[in-house]
Amino acid sequence: MRNYLLTIMLLCCSNVFMTFAWYGHLKNLSHRMWIIAALVSWFIALFEYLLQVPANRIGHQVMSVGQLKILQEVITLMIFVPFSMIYMKEKINWDYLWAGLCLLGAVYFLFRSKFIS
Repeated sequence: MRNYLLTIMLLCCSNVFMTFAWYGHLKNLSHRMWIIAALVSWFIALFEYLLQVPANRIGHQVMSVGQLKILQEVITLMIFVPFSMIYMKEKINWDYLWAGLCLLGAVYFLFRSKFIS
C-alpha cells in the first residue's frame, strides 16, 4: 500500500510541474518568442522528471506499465481541470466530465484484477 500512495503523491506533484511546463507559458510568456517559452518550459519540466521517474520506478514494483499510464492520465485530468479553471480562467464544460468517466472506465479495466481479488 505504501508504494501505491508514494507513487500517487509523486505523480500528483510531478503533474503540477508538467501542467505548468506545458501550458503555463500560454498565459505568462505569450508575448515572448517561442524559444524562450520552450527553454523556460524545459527548465520546469526538469522538476517534473525528478519526481516522475522515481514515481514510475516505485509504482512499477506493484503495478504494470499500463496501470501506471492510466493512473497518470487520471491524475493529469485531476490537476488540469483546476489549473484550467483557476489559473488559465477557462470555462469547463460537460466534456470534462465525460472524459473523466471514460478514464474511470479505463481504471476499472486495468485494475479490475486487483478489485476482484
